[in-house]
Amino acid sequence: MAERTVLVTGGTGGLGGAVSAAFLEAGWRVVVPEREGGTAAAAGPVRVRRQPQPGASDATQRPEAVAADLLDPAGVAAAIAAATAEPAAPLRAVVNLVGGYASGGLVHETPIEEFDRMLRINLRPTYLVTQAALPHLVAAGGGAVVSVSARAAVAPFPGAAGYATAKAAVQAFANAVAVEYRQRGVRSNTVLPSVIDTPANRAAQPDADHGRWVPPAEIAAVIRFLASDESAPTSGASIPVYGRA
Repeated sequence: MAERTVLVTGGTGGLGGAVSAAFLEAGWRVVVPEREGGTAAAAGPVRVRRQPQPGASDATQRPEAVAADLLDPAGVAAAIAAATAEPAAPLRAVVNLVGGYASGGLVHETPIEEFDRMLRINLRPTYLVTQAALPHLVAAGGGAVVSVSARAAVAPFPGAAGYATAKAAVQAFANAVAVEYRQRGVRSNTVLPSVIDTPANRAAQPDADHGRWVPPAEIAAVIRFLASDESAPTSGASIPVYGRA
């Protein structure tokens, strides 16, 4: 039985599947919120070897899916309830992957509604989920929050002011959590990917040099490390995960 739980928002996406799989392989209980009608446990099944010695058997595992709209506080409460439902495996980590990207014109060509939408879908779920999880992480004796920002937060490019601003806000919020909860045993770090090598991104940019993009599994390994005890001294960090981009 797993001894600790991680809540992975966006766990059914291109990066989320790799992140969920990475935690399952490390022996975590993984809870993945999804909207009604979503495809449950997109990261699984994952073959997990529980015993390293010869003759050990493999177990097939999947993340535990819970229906939840993470833009809604009630949906977030449902996700947190699922993540804290196993007393033997307390919630020890939250991974904030939910977000979205949209490109458009320059700032003077971008409607305020589109700018607001980028803030809403990238920042609001990160805030609501982290806010709701923090008391449980503190009660469990500490834990980790890992949020996904983007390279655009520190290196904007034309046509994506709303996205760059939203991801910079995610980074700033994560840093604020690191400061506020340092003495309570909760660490907060951020990873900043460049373009992630997912099927959706390849379809959107078929002529790009995909070999320069960063594979989801490599980002997942960094996220799992930031949630683990091995990264105990690290909080308030912004880690670039750019691949060769």
